[in-house]
Amino acid sequence: MNKDELLAKAQKPSEDAMRLHPFYQGKVEVTLKAAVHDYKDFAVWYTPGVAAPCRAIHAHKDEVYRHTNKANFVAIVTDGTRVLGLGDIGPEAALPVMEGKALLFKYLGGVDAFPICLDTKDADELINTVKLLQPSFGGINLEDIASPKCFYILERLRQECHLPVWHDDQQGTACVTLAGLFNALKIVGKNLQKIKIAMIGVGAANIATGRLLLAAGMPSENIVMCDSRGILHKGRSDIKETHQDKLRIIEITNAAQCTGGIPEAMEGADAVIALSRPGPDTIKKEWVKAMARDAIVFACANPIPEIWPWEAKEAGAAIVSTGRSDFPNQVNNSLGFPAIFRGVLDIQASTITDTMCLAAAEELAACAAEKGLNPEMILPSMDNWEVFPRVAAATAVQAIREGVARLTPDREVIYRTAVEKIKRAQEQTKILMDSGIIPLPPTE
Repeated sequence: MNKDELLAKAQKPSEDAMRLHPFYQGKVEVTLKAAVHDYKDFAVWYTPGVAAPCRAIHAHKDEVYRHTNKANFVAIVTDGTRVLGLGDIGPEAALPVMEGKALLFKYLGGVDAFPICLDTKDADELINTVKLLQPSFGGINLEDIASPKCFYILERLRQECHLPVWHDDQQGTACVTLAGLFNALKIVGKNLQKIKIAMIGVGAANIATGRLLLAAGMPSENIVMCDSRGILHKGRSDIKETHQDKLRIIEITNAAQCTGGIPEAMEGADAVIALSRPGPDTIKKEWVKAMARDAIVFACANPIPEIWPWEAKEAGAAIVSTGRSDFPNQVNNSLGFPAIFRGVLDIQASTITDTMCLAAAEELAACAAEKGLNPEMILPSMDNWEVFPRVAAATAVQAIREGVARLTPDREVIYRTAVEKIKRAQEQTKILMDSGIIPLPPTE
């Protein structure tokens, strides 16, 4: 394809979205799980019969997992302050994204997720609201919350909730990025412990990615991070005390104390992980040319990557990855969060740790490697459904090892349970489509 054709292809998903969203008027709805043969069944599912499980739960609170769907409910919580690459567009404008997230949770993980868009920008109010929601849910997925308050919110909720709380823009992006990086390094024959990485953007995603890189054995001194004002180094006096994460980064990274901006950060780097301002031209071709041999470029801003993949390739990059599904090597959180939640829900985990995320990343990388790696295939595709129960099982087993699981089945049981629930969700969708209950849209 020429560049005009590639740009037209990149625009097509947005055009289709504007046609199909009004057609369906939403992507998820509540359907029944229990059988209703006739109206007599209502006496069992509602009053008077329902009083019996209510009394059982009142006597033993954990019975809620046996009598209800709590163990499969996840709340997708946002305040709409940092939606995709669109910024602070508000909770109503965030709803299409949260509905899309719920669709992916169900289809890829068999998880029943509910979009909850909150009309507040106050971090403490959001924290309190999430804590009040706990009786109804088995897990919490935080989404599209602006930095730096997202760090404070996640830290507080992980400490104060008895459910697993996950911020997909932090942990989810980090998990899938790391999986892709593991395989990219295999292809170019480089070692994580010996490379230099430039990280462009110091928001939620890259801070979490940096933290997971350290957990995987990356020497912190080999990382150079660059925010909107330049490289983080000990001479920076403009970092506010409220941004403790940046202050910690300054202390442990950038051993050479490089200064400057994005081009200086990328010079000589073996890999760049960009999760910053949408492009194009946030990263320029000449900056990629100045990287090390067989450079790896992760340009993951949405909806437009920091540099178009073909431009990075023209500049000499060996492997290029973006956040988009219409280019090779998509770093797609959807490869991670449905499976990770499937795993933690099925063992009733109390938290999701960084080492659980690392176990998921390693399994995700292994799934791709078994299919055969090449410069345009460093991660599994979403249509390889077997990936999801495998990542679910890897996450759950690690949680059991760490003692944060209420249930402790063996790996094979966890895997079979995940397969059953994921297949059920996908077969249910197919049946609804085949029967016309989910209608097919008119052709263009």
